[in-house]
Amino acid sequence: MTMVSKTALGIAAGICGTVFIGYCLYFDSQRRKDPNFKKKLRERRKAAKNSSSTHAGKTPLPDLKDSEAVSKFFIQEVKTGEESLGRGEVAEAVEHLCNAIAVCGQPSNLLQVLQQTIPPEVYRMILFRLPEVSQNIIQQQSMNMNSPSMDPE
Repeated sequence: MTMVSKTALGIAAGICGTVFIGYCLYFDSQRRKDPNFKKKLRERRKAAKNSSSTHAGKTPLPDLKDSEAVSKFFIQEVKTGEESLGRGEVAEAVEHLCNAIAVCGQPSNLLQVLQQTIPPEVYRMILFRLPEVSQNIIQQQSMNMNSPSMDPE
């Protein structure tokens, strides 16, 4: 009796798999037949590229010599990162949390707290992105220090 039910279950699973693959193939062919598909795809990719390239310079950095400004920036970035993570915007959350870690006085302690409070895949993304963000902050600070002052004195 169990052989019949295992066989019936196998047949049912095979039929469901075939129907699902047929469903995917049908809608993929319909999508590709759409005359505006490539145009829409290009526009979507262009919009995504523009939003990611403008995001890099979105957050104004504080003067690292001003501890109060750094503290406010740190708190704001952690808050924004948590809010983004809550909305499911992982890339934005990683960016803000990396900014916070980069200006933090004790980054190892913050990383330990984050490791315990955020999902492991998000933590790995932060660890992967952190060196680049830190380098960008250092470069921006050195550019700000090397730029001529606008004072008329």
